[in-house]
Amino acid sequence: MKSLLPTLHFQQSLPRLPIPELEKTCERYLRAQLPIQEPEFYNSTRKYVEDFLKKDGRVCQDALILEDKENQHTSYISKPWFDNYLTNRLPLPINFNPCLVFTNKDTEGHENIQLIKAANLVISSLRFHRSLNENCLEPEVYHMNPKKSDNLMFRGFTRLLPQSISWYGAYLFKAFPLDMSQFPNLFNTTRIPELGKDRLSYTPGRRHLLVMRRGHFYVFDVLKKDGSIMDSDLILGALQKILNMDESVAEHPVGVLTTMERDEWAVARAHLESTGNKEALDLIDTSLFNLVLDDQSPGADPVRLVKLFLHSDGVNRWFDKSFSLIVAKDGWAGLNFEHSWGDGVAVLRYFNDIHKDSTTCPRANIDDIDFDVDVKKIEFKLDPKMKDKITDAKKVYERTCQSLKTRVLDYRRFGRQICKPYNISPDAMLQFSFQLAHHQLVGRPVPTYESGSTSAYKHGRTETIRPCTVETQNLCKALMQDLQPSKQELQQLFVQCSKVHSNLVKEAVMGQGFDRHMFALKLQAESKGLKPALFSDPAYRGINHNILS
Repeated sequence: MKSLLPTLHFQQSLPRLPIPELEKTCERYLRAQLPIQEPEFYNSTRKYVEDFLKKDGRVCQDALILEDKENQHTSYISKPWFDNYLTNRLPLPINFNPCLVFTNKDTEGHENIQLIKAANLVISSLRFHRSLNENCLEPEVYHMNPKKSDNLMFRGFTRLLPQSISWYGAYLFKAFPLDMSQFPNLFNTTRIPELGKDRLSYTPGRRHLLVMRRGHFYVFDVLKKDGSIMDSDLILGALQKILNMDESVAEHPVGVLTTMERDEWAVARAHLESTGNKEALDLIDTSLFNLVLDDQSPGADPVRLVKLFLHSDGVNRWFDKSFSLIVAKDGWAGLNFEHSWGDGVAVLRYFNDIHKDSTTCPRANIDDIDFDVDVKKIEFKLDPKMKDKITDAKKVYERTCQSLKTRVLDYRRFGRQICKPYNISPDAMLQFSFQLAHHQLVGRPVPTYESGSTSAYKHGRTETIRPCTVETQNLCKALMQDLQPSKQELQQLFVQCSKVHSNLVKEAVMGQGFDRHMFALKLQAESKGLKPALFSDPAYRGINHNILS
């Protein structure tokens, strides 16, 4: 995984996330409110916006700009967005932690045995970790035209440029380097529950892997003292030892506690620490990452796969870890990650890299295994109070999971090949399909969320794309009326929807959405004791309660 370009080659010269003009943000906000409000309520919202522009909005905007100038090393949204995640008290699974599922089409036979699949994914993860630590992981770059820029010429040219101007060199190729600041948090990172606001614990340099099986915890070193990776036969041996232990499911699985409401979990964790479990928790918190060995065999059933990797029953999970690699008994594998420390760019890069590395060059060999490795089981001391807490948490989580309906639609009769010739964005078409389906169900539009990345900027996070537009609702009505327009008229409506949506996407990824800016302005107002009617307007609360996402 060694790159010609240093990992952080472009980081210093990344552009800073722009603060949108106040007037533009207000215009975009009203545009998003128009299709989801009745006219009389919309008029009230428009008045609140006009008042905000004349009075408190200017004060908040000026304060935000000043604060941003004083923090040139980061973006105006970075700290507030970390805090937004860490102060939310909802449980992590289902509400925040996403999942990804590895395909099995690139592996066959013995490579899909749970032991071999797990070992190969662990080894590839450690190779990724080593490349990141040694600053030789390929920088993440978005290539507008990969044929012209994703090549040796691009890498050779930009490598010669000083880091202070390297981004501008990439720009000449219409290639856009992305922020790499979140990548270190992939490893040795855990979200620690605390009352009111959680914190992220980052402990670089620790060398052990956490493994969970049947609700039990095990650790063993996967890195040598010099930072190099343990031999694959030793990693295989350690994992085989854990599988050979063949213990029954833990009667009181401590991992279930990570499914709780965050303040409740904070209190429970404090009690755990006070009853002699501080060292056990420390081993979990400081581990490189979490490997989960599950007993389930979901096969290729997409619903069973999603249920297993998204939430499961909580017994064999530690949802606070930066990520958990989950390997089922039949070799299917997935990833569940905690969201506060970073976004999809870092996780997807890691996910894709280890999948490619573990399938194109698998290093674990079932015939080459060495058991000369120390595996430590983490033992918890549980008093009656904590046992009852675990039992209660498990019951609550079971009810939560039962309330979630999971369905997967695999529709292959329509795709980008049909959209492109008609100048219709596939993403716009997909988002419109959600709008139409919801319109058919309930007959009205609702606040809708689509995530856009601002990682092209230093310490960028995400921005909200608002797919529910006047144009999508016009098309919904046209398709649902008894006398439909002609095909030509419908095509024009589709094209108009696509143009508007594509522009919203462009605005979002260029830092010109309204959601994050308004969130930052709201925080400025609160810090100054200002109470603009805009932020107490039910319409503002409503648009931030997304029904479709």
